[in-house]
Amino acid sequence: MRDRPGDTAPKFELLAREMEQQIAAGVLRPGDRLPSVRQACASRGLSPSTVFKAYYLLESRGLVRAASRSGYFVAARPGGARLPEPRASEPSGSGPVQVKDLIYSCLGSARARDVVPFGSAFPSPTLFPLDRLRRALISSTRRLDPWSMAEDLPPGNLPLKREIAKRYLRQGLQVPVEEIVLTYGAMEALTLCLHAVARAGDAVVVESPTFYMALQALQRLGMHAIEVPTDMHEGIDLARLAEVIERHRPKACWLMTNFQNPLGSLMPEAKKRDLVELLARHDMPLIEDDVYAELYAGNVAPLPAKAFDRRGLVLHCSSFSKCLAPGYRVGWAAPGRLTREVERLKLMTTLSGSIPVQAALAEYLQEGGYDRHLRGLRASLQAQRDSMFDAVNRLFPDGTRVLQPAGGYFVWVELPAGVDAMALHGAAMAERISLAPGPMFSARGEFRHHIRLTCGQPWDDSREHALRTLARLVSDAPRVQPSAAAPI
Repeated sequence: MRDRPGDTAPKFELLAREMEQQIAAGVLRPGDRLPSVRQACASRGLSPSTVFKAYYLLESRGLVRAASRSGYFVAARPGGARLPEPRASEPSGSGPVQVKDLIYSCLGSARARDVVPFGSAFPSPTLFPLDRLRRALISSTRRLDPWSMAEDLPPGNLPLKREIAKRYLRQGLQVPVEEIVLTYGAMEALTLCLHAVARAGDAVVVESPTFYMALQALQRLGMHAIEVPTDMHEGIDLARLAEVIERHRPKACWLMTNFQNPLGSLMPEAKKRDLVELLARHDMPLIEDDVYAELYAGNVAPLPAKAFDRRGLVLHCSSFSKCLAPGYRVGWAAPGRLTREVERLKLMTTLSGSIPVQAALAEYLQEGGYDRHLRGLRASLQAQRDSMFDAVNRLFPDGTRVLQPAGGYFVWVELPAGVDAMALHGAAMAERISLAPGPMFSARGEFRHHIRLTCGQPWDDSREHALRTLARLVSDAPRVQPSAAAPI
């Protein structure tokens, strides 16, 4: 580096000025790595302390950021300014669901271990007490009463149902043990409840965007979806929901009031009460998918909508898959006045869940330690959410919009205008990075310029590198007009 004639500024300021000019000119772009201290010393004949001072100065100006053990990178935008939030959708009408093939193709392409799982629906298995669960499985199996093979047919293992009822009670909910039906994960619980309230050809209200497995269940049963606009922070629009109920007379609603997938939004308690009152006036059941309720920030668990139900209209469903035991496939439904019907449907379809696994979870919960595990899990997920949200803000190009989730482990991103999520999915998979393209979350393939990213994996340099690669793909992606997007 040569000093300009008459320039008496310290060498670190000259180096910082040169780097700043390169950033302003676009030679160094957001996410690019600055030369290492060693490289800068060798190429410019400077001391390490001079280079460090220059980089510290750039960092103080918000132009670069330091990554642990990785060096310095160009910041996405000066001053750490955040990207704006995604815009709400405006769906309309009722119609058949057409997402099954898209879901299979997107999820099936991301199963390999060498793929960075930004498109996964599950957090990392390293976050769960699998050794303790394995010991509980061995111990409970040794003591298993042979008669329990018959006694624990639907509605399921009684000790486990009691433990679940206790957890309801801790939130102030009076859910009788007799109302709890154990299932193969939450998805079976939700599908059984859907069977209990609607038939082929009926319409069911869902959020927009909504969880793709809800859409798949509706498609498989030949039902129609009515997508209702959903606030980025507070859940479904109740005024629009009331209009939809009057106009279309749907049979039920399928909603996520706590940390909605894919938005991560949390419906306020007052709005949950208003939701239940609205549905009660129309005698309309609510299937409440509450699998992320334990993954909250802070010290107070959010109440489900079921807490405000006085007529047995809320069919509350959850599981241990997202908070304790992925792969064990133990969920449950608390279906209110439709409990006997859900029990009957369970008996007629899969008959019973895994009795040894249910017994193992009951033993684990009885031994204690579950709440300690949950505190650690929540802390880990919050740190991972913050890391991914921060990284998207730093690395993704202008025109991107991103939503900070209230809980769970998903980040919803609106891509710059014209960037097609399906094309980005293909380009990312070529780099061994998965993502969940927005059309998966709509009955008719909306959200073509949105993606959902999973932050359920511990954040490290490899995740940072993968997200930087994804940001580069977004920056370099060809822009297409909405009419030019290929149908799903």
